[in-house]
Amino acid sequence: MGKNWISWGAALALTAVALGAFGAHGLKAVLAPDRLEIFHTGVRYQFYHAFALLFLGIWQRTSNTSPRLLPWAGTAFVVGVFLFSGSIYALAVRDWLNWPVSWLGPITPVGGLLFILGWAFVLIGALKEE
Repeated sequence: MGKNWISWGAALALTAVALGAFGAHGLKAVLAPDRLEIFHTGVRYQFYHAFALLFLGIWQRTSNTSPRLLPWAGTAFVVGVFLFSGSIYALAVRDWLNWPVSWLGPITPVGGLLFILGWAFVLIGALKEE
């Protein structure tokens, strides 16, 4: 399973770099500064959790007693990125693309709750590991 989290982490980091560059160079001319900052918030949280997934993968591969909660943490992080960062990206560019995505607003905090839950799983796993 560690390999899967490393793969997810690498894929999310790769797309975060691409989205960050797109935001800095492609969207800067078309988005209002507040919308651009919202977009970069999505990129930032995607990066945080991409690195968290890399950490989980390494932890699972190197630990003799890998905590059973780590797969739950990884799943929470991946789904959290799609819900939190994904909804933030769509909400940030909605006016530019004329997308009716205001219904995504309530999805963002669900992704944030999944991030919190994932970190709680990491904490519990660390405390239980011998």
